[in-house]
Amino acid sequence: MEIGVRILLAFLVHQVVHVGGQEDGGQGGCVPGFQVKHYQVEYRGPFQEGQPLTQVEFDDCAGNDGVKFEVSNPNFQVDEDLNLVPRRGVLYSGPVMFIHGLSTHADDTAQVDVTGLPDPSPHALRDILGLGQMLPYRSKRSLLIPPMIITENQRAPFPRIIGRVISTEKPGNHIFRLTGHGADQDPKGLFTIDIETGDVSVSRSLDREAIDSYQLEVSTTDLGGNLVEGPAILVVIVIDQNDNRPIFKETRYTGEVLEASPTGTTVMTMTAFDADDPSTDNAVLRYNIIRQSPDKPSPNMFYIDPERGDIVTIISSTLLDRETLPTTTYELEIVAKDMAGSEVGLTGTATATITITDKNDHAPEFTHPLFEANVDEGSRGVVVNLTVDDRDDPATGAWRAIYSIINGDPSQSFEIHTNPDNNEGMLSVVKPLDYEATAFHMLLIKVENEDPLVPDVGYGPSSTATVHVTVLDINEGPVFSPDPLTVTWMENVPVGSFVASLNATDPDILQIQSIRYAVLRDPAGWLSVNPVSGTVNTSASLDRESPYVHDNKYTAVFIATDNGSPPATGTGSLIINLEDYNDNAPYVFPSVARVCEDAHEVAIVGGRDRDIYPNAGPFKIELGKQPGLEKTWKVTRVNSTHSQIMLLHSLQKANYQLPLLITDSGVPPLSNNTEVKVQVCVCKKNRMHCSSAHSHRAGLLMLLATLLLILLCDVQQEGWVWVGREGDKVRRDGQSLGRRGKGGKHMEKRKGLDKGRKREKENEK
Repeated sequence: MEIGVRILLAFLVHQVVHVGGQEDGGQGGCVPGFQVKHYQVEYRGPFQEGQPLTQVEFDDCAGNDGVKFEVSNPNFQVDEDLNLVPRRGVLYSGPVMFIHGLSTHADDTAQVDVTGLPDPSPHALRDILGLGQMLPYRSKRSLLIPPMIITENQRAPFPRIIGRVISTEKPGNHIFRLTGHGADQDPKGLFTIDIETGDVSVSRSLDREAIDSYQLEVSTTDLGGNLVEGPAILVVIVIDQNDNRPIFKETRYTGEVLEASPTGTTVMTMTAFDADDPSTDNAVLRYNIIRQSPDKPSPNMFYIDPERGDIVTIISSTLLDRETLPTTTYELEIVAKDMAGSEVGLTGTATATITITDKNDHAPEFTHPLFEANVDEGSRGVVVNLTVDDRDDPATGAWRAIYSIINGDPSQSFEIHTNPDNNEGMLSVVKPLDYEATAFHMLLIKVENEDPLVPDVGYGPSSTATVHVTVLDINEGPVFSPDPLTVTWMENVPVGSFVASLNATDPDILQIQSIRYAVLRDPAGWLSVNPVSGTVNTSASLDRESPYVHDNKYTAVFIATDNGSPPATGTGSLIINLEDYNDNAPYVFPSVARVCEDAHEVAIVGGRDRDIYPNAGPFKIELGKQPGLEKTWKVTRVNSTHSQIMLLHSLQKANYQLPLLITDSGVPPLSNNTEVKVQVCVCKKNRMHCSSAHSHRAGLLMLLATLLLILLCDVQQEGWVWVGREGDKVRRDGQSLGRRGKGGKHMEKRKGLDKGRKREKENEK
């Protein structure tokens, strides 16, 4: 059984079942199948491939999984979005189609009516179902398609017939089909064709500036959709109307012309555009100047070429003088008209602004041939402003002035610069003038422009001027010579020693004046000065190591005052290079060292000295003079400034005060008894556990007197002294005796009471 018949039978069975269900009072909820049973599609010409005609509503109440659709006309199908679409281009579908939907949960059929079809000859049920026999294939025949012309901007009513396609077939056996841009492609619907007569119509007004022609295809098919004639090309030409005004790219144009330019000099070019057909007068433009502002010295200073739009000068070069014109800027109103400038043409306007630019045809001239100025001796700065006149355009290179001193300044004491605000020349003193040397200066100044003058103009006598500068005498302060004054002395010279003799003179040689000296700045207070003679002596000891001395130099400032009216002062510096004297004992650093119990290398210590070479290093570092130290400690020289402290045997955790003696290399040398605190620590797992107690020496200072009494009273001939570490009794020969003295200290047996007391006195010292 063919597809169409099967679908029809399924539709009839479903209707019977559906009616029976309604009579039985079917249950509520979702009903599997088509939710709408009847659809309608309007025929507006041949159906295009993939064009959605209508969307069906089908629900099998289980998600529509696996649902399949069959259409009675095999040229159509239902897509994934449930749209009824042609599989290919279809000219004739028949008035009725049926859609069969089938899934595991539903089996249903819907009807689609196609309206607006041309009247066909009577058909059997097979034809209605789309199952009729295909017409025999016929060869293509020719179509008579003349070009069709339509004017843009036509008014309603629409549609309007613009031409007819003629077929060689007999009427009624075929239908016309129109495709292409403007029909079934964008812009869609502009053109349609009568499927029976072949009349081509336009549906709305056209715009040639958007699309100036259309190319479509015309064909004929039989009622079954089989191609009979064509396709053939149909060309629709849109005729232009003058519906666009000329348009300038900008509303205001600017141009420049140099003054004194010859007649016919091109200033600028104006260009307008017209969107109409360039092959017609609708886009042929003509230019004209309709207004000039101002209209002096002539209302026709400029001319515009009517075809090219070039603006040129027609005024004579002598009248085109920027300095005599009423203005340097002229405005022209330009009109562009299409239709080759005819009266019926459309117009567009723009403004042209023309500036008459300056050329350097006027030399700058001084307003006075002579300028005068007074200046105090010793001063600096601007002494006089020189003024000039220049008729050229301000703020241009033809107006800006450049000044130069061409005579009268051999020592280059003056400079002249241009004031950018007013173009004046600012004459300045850059080296203070001396009244006693020269009381009067006469300078010759020249002025020029930044831009060169035109060939027929030169600089005349008015471009130079003379400046008289009078130097006024003032009371000048005394001047020290030399400044600074440098002397060299050994530090620690006796108080009252001679240091230097200051020398200050008065520049005012034409006046007889006396000078008195005083200390202005003496940071350490070491110096004094005789107010009349200027002799400098020490008032305190000079110390090279003082914080007021930098790089072995001490600087003091003195002031000299004359007895002029009013008095004038001057200052001078005295630099004293201080030589070193060995007056500072050296010392050891660092003062604290840490070491593990089983270590032998304690630390490397160095010497320091506030003195300098040769009164500092090399240093000699050795153990203190206390007997027995060499049994436990050893000092080895590393270099000229450092030595290594070493332990000869292991010591227990405690703090030890190691006496050292350090000596410098001065002449005579200085020594210093110093101590290094050695902390012997227990080292475990990369950590040091040290005693927090103070050293034995520091901890027993307060008990020293009590211990001395105990020694004198109890020990008598058997005395002990503290030379070991805390908790360890060491005899003078270095052997451990295992006996503790008071306060937790070991004592060493002395060989005689008198010697012990003598050593105690030495220790106290």
